[in-house]
Amino acid sequence: MRLFLWLTFSVLLFGCSSDYEKYKETPDYILNATGKNESYYKAYDETLKLWNVDFEELYIPTTNGIAHVIVSGPKNGEPLILLHGMNASSTMWYPNIEALTKTHRVFAIDFILEPGKSYLYNDIESVENITAWYNEVLFVLKLDSYHIVGASRGGWLAVHLALKNPKKIKSLVLLSPAQTFTWIKPSTDLLKNIIALFSSKEKQIEQSLETLSSNPTKINDVYLRQYKIATEIDSINKFMASMQPFTTKELKSLQMPVLVLIGDDDMINEKRTVEIANTLPNGKGEVIQNAGHFLTIDQAESVNKKTLDFLKQNQ
Repeated sequence: MRLFLWLTFSVLLFGCSSDYEKYKETPDYILNATGKNESYYKAYDETLKLWNVDFEELYIPTTNGIAHVIVSGPKNGEPLILLHGMNASSTMWYPNIEALTKTHRVFAIDFILEPGKSYLYNDIESVENITAWYNEVLFVLKLDSYHIVGASRGGWLAVHLALKNPKKIKSLVLLSPAQTFTWIKPSTDLLKNIIALFSSKEKQIEQSLETLSSNPTKINDVYLRQYKIATEIDSINKFMASMQPFTTKELKSLQMPVLVLIGDDDMINEKRTVEIANTLPNGKGEVIQNAGHFLTIDQAESVNKKTLDFLKQNQ
């Protein structure tokens, strides 16, 4: 609370620089990283080279730690928030960022409870605390309104944020949202992932990618290296147990336009997800062919076009 009041006072007193200059300094936990953390940050930076767009990295102080935000795109573009999937970090948007930044000012936020460049120093006890953390970050970014694109777990978070703070969110794009509309269905692919837990780390990753992507060979080797290191240093956080499908009442209370895209070979979702999406006041659901759960990679061009067309319709 004290930090939030300080941030409020600072913005009122000094204003908010359009380029967020005071948040650009790289913190010590990255500069002085050792061991696997050092390897991870180096791998992260290598993946960022795949973005092919100009960007700046911000390190924003919050009550619970440092929020890492990658900002790119035209300064006069409509704000677009990107929420990545589990263990994926903001670098997962490398097949999409060039298209998204042609028309939007993009803010990709690393989730503070997982590998990325955000840094946790006060534990987060509940989903409500997570929402408060995102709101602190968005407050510093000084965004009056914005669109959100959320992938997998990021899709669940996007809906949760929209339910808590609907007035600022202009639209939602949910890409294969996890545990959002329905429970994750039992399947052979899910069983393979469970079995993989008892295998070597390398085998776990291989089997996981085979079930999450319709074509794992499309995943860039540079990003794959970062993803592998992330799985080695990550531990399951308490937040995961709080992820349950939203009720019909909650979903139908979403008044902003909502686009839901899932892959036809998505182990996390089924056609029921699309059916529910189409019942929302301003909802639209669609199945992307030849795509798994990683549809942003499996069918990047199609996802980019459908996302941009939707955002243009809802400026």
